[in-house]
Amino acid sequence: MSRELLEKIIKAYDIRGLVDEEVTPDFTFALGIAFAKFVEREREPATIVVGEDMRPSSPELAGAFSDGITSQGLDVIRIGLSSTDQLYFASGHLNLPGAMFTASHNPAEYNGIKLCKSGARPIGQESGLLWIKEQILLGMTEGFPIPNRVIGKESTRDLLTDYVDFLFSLFPEGAFSGEYLDRPIRIAIDAGNGMGGHTAPAVMSRINAIVDGIYFDLDGTFPNHEANPIEAKNLVDLQKLVKEKKADIGLAFDGDADRCFLVDERSELVSPSALTGLIAERELKKSPGSPIIYNLICSRAVPEVIKENGGVPLRSRVGHSYIKKMMAENRAIFGGEHSGHFYFKDFWNADSGMLAALHAIAALIEEKRPLSELLERFNRYSLSGEINTKVADQKEAIAAIKKSFSESQERVELDELDGLSVTASNWSFNVRPSNTEPLLRLNVEAGTTEEMLRVQDLVLRLMRSG
Repeated sequence: MSRELLEKIIKAYDIRGLVDEEVTPDFTFALGIAFAKFVEREREPATIVVGEDMRPSSPELAGAFSDGITSQGLDVIRIGLSSTDQLYFASGHLNLPGAMFTASHNPAEYNGIKLCKSGARPIGQESGLLWIKEQILLGMTEGFPIPNRVIGKESTRDLLTDYVDFLFSLFPEGAFSGEYLDRPIRIAIDAGNGMGGHTAPAVMSRINAIVDGIYFDLDGTFPNHEANPIEAKNLVDLQKLVKEKKADIGLAFDGDADRCFLVDERSELVSPSALTGLIAERELKKSPGSPIIYNLICSRAVPEVIKENGGVPLRSRVGHSYIKKMMAENRAIFGGEHSGHFYFKDFWNADSGMLAALHAIAALIEEKRPLSELLERFNRYSLSGEINTKVADQKEAIAAIKKSFSESQERVELDELDGLSVTASNWSFNVRPSNTEPLLRLNVEAGTTEEMLRVQDLVLRLMRSG
């Protein structure tokens, strides 16, 4: 395996690539050896918990990884089919380092691995992935030495019930047993043939609700639509289901179910920034004056809401390893990303789409108002949503946009915390490269829809001409 290939598949905060060509059993075996060495180097517990999603390649890849770990004398606990947040629960609950085999929302031909230290602490480029990459390269050139110790043991453990019990322990007793508008709440769910089909039935069985679900069959070929709810086209079936069943809320999970997107009772898409605002408000009632993290593509309404509720807003670049690090350093109680990731201090600073969904459901039952009304105070600006565009050269395209706005007659502020952010008095946008695909991701916000569309069209023209 070449350095060039490793550079390609080891991303900023996880590992992803094409099955059979890039992410192979040989690679995950080598990764297992390197990760075992990393765990020992960091003086972490000598047992690693491993979960896997429903992709056809996941069991074999996870098995080879486990063989690599045990070859170094460390033990492995396989928890089997798991959402990514279920793996984070296992890492936190057992206080063990972990590995989740998933390519999240990527198409069926991909797979990957998310790694964490004990307590679900993140591992990104700077916090371990670069070192692990160098160990793989060293082993490829010099061979992987087998230590003079007993081969580790592999065991299995089912933690789904423990995961569900823990989620509900974070809410007041009876929070989900009451009625909504004098009847059980009605919830529509699109699991996208991903791991939401594994976790949602176990969670929803504890709620006084009528649940209408589609695409709950675990199928890593994604026969109905991509398990990527950030793309509006993948939410059309859920919107139809909400309308047909007259549901009070719709939930859509991505492939590994660590992200959740909402649809309101009118079957309209809910901005993840609005959900961030709602959860921030709820969390600040429990812990007044606390810091809350939001990423730089969130609506400017998010820091406004945090300040209005007595919290301290802290801005972060995009990505779970960055946000988790900031949460730990600042003792933040919650973090939200406009991409649908939501992080909780009470969940080891890890992200959980299911926990975010439970907050929305609990708020509906408490306030007994339609979701659209409940979220109205958080929808203050016009948002484009994330627009993904394929470009030949990400750096060149961003440079062209920067040059144009630097020379613009409009008064703007530019910063490059993550990609390029441009802010004016009544509009702003961020454009940044994808870490997993040859795309640029654009998010635009403005005081009016007309202004948002003007800026959006201008940036897209610059992006596509570069």
